[in-house]
Amino acid sequence: MELWDVYDINRNKTDRTWVRGKELKSGDFHLVVHVCIFNSNGEMLIQQRQSFKEGWPNLWDLTAGGSALAGDTSQTAAERELYEEIGLKVDFQQVRPHLTINFENGFDDFYLIQEEVQLHMLTLQYEEVQNVKWASKADILTMIKL
Repeated sequence: MELWDVYDINRNKTDRTWVRGKELKSGDFHLVVHVCIFNSNGEMLIQQRQSFKEGWPNLWDLTAGGSALAGDTSQTAAERELYEEIGLKVDFQQVRPHLTINFENGFDDFYLIQEEVQLHMLTLQYEEVQNVKWASKADILTMIKL
């Protein structure tokens, strides 16, 4: 069972948690993080979701992302998701999200990081990720159109 902190509309943590999969009450929100890693060539490290993953199987996605667990800050959630999904350790403690998008049930924090990552050094989480690659803007736009 996965627990998430419940936030109010102003992004203040309440003293409540929510069980993943249950419906949030009106006025309750949760936090989601996304990490986009770029190299010096302007390419983004993208991951391919597993074929058996619920929601968008086999599709390509941002470098890493997921929901913050109860007790997580945005930064600790970003660190955890990046390490869990592709085995990459990055210190986010002094990093603020570059962009936050409000969605119906929460807040999406996006981190944009420049890092020269050697793909063969990554450890992919079997349950989530089947492949990773560097992709240019043109590659990504082409993949979106398919």
